[in-house]
Amino acid sequence: MSEAATPPRRDADGADGDAPASLAEIRAAIDAIDAELTVLLARRQRLVKAAAGFKTDERAVRAPGRVEEVLAAARRRALEHGLAPEVAEAVWSAMVGAFIDLELREHRSAARRASR
Repeated sequence: MSEAATPPRRDADGADGDAPASLAEIRAAIDAIDAELTVLLARRQRLVKAAAGFKTDERAVRAPGRVEEVLAAARRRALEHGLAPEVAEAVWSAMVGAFIDLELREHRSAARRASR
């Protein structure tokens, strides 16, 4: 087999380098990615909570048109980056649903405080 035909080795996170030597290395790389995702999700949550203050009713919070835009963008980015679009859609759908629930709670709590 020629050198050109040999695929590049990738490390656990997909970058060029040495292939992971063990399942433990792969799991450690996944845990590191999960830690990064947690930081990003916390940032997203702060923005979602702030957005609740700009919305006047629960329909605005649910924003079905915006949800579809977010899911379509997730599918598009998935294709661009080698992520299965069905995985992206499932993950983003669950994430958006959870944040809508949080935003609804924030919105309702703010409405109760305002009516006192």
